[in-house]
Amino acid sequence: MPDLVPVKRALISLSDKEGLEDRARRLVALGVEILSTGGTLRALNKAGIDARDVSDVTGFPEMMDGRLKTLHPLVHGGLLGRRDLDADRASMTEYHIPEIDLLFVNLYPFEATVASGEPFEACVENIDIGGPAMLRAAAKNHPFVAVCVDNADADAVLDAMDEHHGSTPLALRQSLAAKAYARTAAYDAAVSSWFANELGELSPRFRCFGGARLSGLRYGENPHQNAAFYAAGPARPGVATARVVQGKALSYNNLADADAAFELAAEFTDEPICVIVKHANPCGVALGKTVGDAWDRALTADPISAFGGIVAFNREIDAETADALTSLFLEVIIAPAASEAALDILGQKQNLRVMLTGEMPDPDQPSWTAKTVAGGLLVQERDCGRVGIDALKTVSSVQPDDMALRDMLFAWTVCKHVKSNAIVYAKDGMTTGIGMGQTSRVEAARLAARKAEEIAAENGWDQAATIGSACASDAFFPFADGLLAAVEAGATSVIQPGGSVRDDDVIKAADEAGVAMVFTGMRHFRH
Repeated sequence: MPDLVPVKRALISLSDKEGLEDRARRLVALGVEILSTGGTLRALNKAGIDARDVSDVTGFPEMMDGRLKTLHPLVHGGLLGRRDLDADRASMTEYHIPEIDLLFVNLYPFEATVASGEPFEACVENIDIGGPAMLRAAAKNHPFVAVCVDNADADAVLDAMDEHHGSTPLALRQSLAAKAYARTAAYDAAVSSWFANELGELSPRFRCFGGARLSGLRYGENPHQNAAFYAAGPARPGVATARVVQGKALSYNNLADADAAFELAAEFTDEPICVIVKHANPCGVALGKTVGDAWDRALTADPISAFGGIVAFNREIDAETADALTSLFLEVIIAPAASEAALDILGQKQNLRVMLTGEMPDPDQPSWTAKTVAGGLLVQERDCGRVGIDALKTVSSVQPDDMALRDMLFAWTVCKHVKSNAIVYAKDGMTTGIGMGQTSRVEAARLAARKAEEIAAENGWDQAATIGSACASDAFFPFADGLLAAVEAGATSVIQPGGSVRDDDVIKAADEAGVAMVFTGMRHFRH
């Protein structure tokens, strides 16, 4: 492969024309002939930049509302022709195919069209055909052609041409070719995923995933692991869309924990809530009359684990709350907004990351999650399952009162976001003990109870806050021992999916203990 290849002719066709005029003028100054199409050609002509219409090369006008303009042998031959093969050069000479040494194309804004909620027909019209075809052709012929898919690529090529007297180096062309294939793959993934969703195909025969890199990360879960952050899938307010207003660069673990905290906060819409997360699990969750009240209560729920935690709110952070937040070492705070006074106060903690999302995500919005396994991907719908009071089935002799129902539903919602096996105790809109990630449900119940006793000692209470609490279990109790462990911890009401072959034994144990128990008919495993 040749190293330096001079650029004599470029084809430019852009949906995003920002900076087009300056870049085109640089090409003209370097003696490059410009071919162009449609709106890009009109923009160049309006700026007084000499550019040739691709139709002049092909002999065919643009037609079908612009659907057909570059799909022609005289275009693709100019991109694919191998300059070092006599047969290719003979074909180009015989059929008057002009060499194209630089391709600058960005694709129709399909992703943005879908994100804006445009109707089906508008989304289809924004599926680019000619653009991906040209990008792939140019990338395949990277020994002789430089291909640009965004403005940064074009700037890199122009800088290289300035340095190498109008030529591009092989290493740059190879890098740009790889990026072009990644872009077209991500584009096709967006189109195919959208189409499958529109058709209601939950498990299509072929599933594609793609995204755009938002940032590189210092490392992954551990320093020896490489990592990066990509935006992919349907647009959703959260860590991928947040504005980072201060603090150190976010790490892989920061982002994972912030996402876990914010998604749990989004489950609650009627009242202010604060969620504190450590290692992807909530450790303190509480409703409050204000965000400051919610913070105080969530911190009280587990002041030990909160150190170095990730904090999420579902309301704007005010100055008073910000002042309280600065009293503890925290890694990340994520919220829809913060007042200017609050940002000034948080700014005193220079390393504290503050992320503002502008709005809360819809907890009912369908999307997918994916996990890699050896040789494949496990793909599933995001857990949007929610249970209201009307869906609960009371199976115990004791009937839960309104306060018990409220506490049970609060504990159940939090439990949905705790790693299995999971047990959550809650009282008065605040978690009082959380047991997560255990290999047996009874051990999760006991772990949460032990944690509650430690918290009581830390706060100087006479007894653990699990006394009189509601207990939620993410899956059914396979034996009565798990329920009895919750009763021993002081729980007076229990919410669980039900469905065990020993449900009758568990119900009998609840009745003998005098606790209320309801079944949801839905479980929330979280691995």
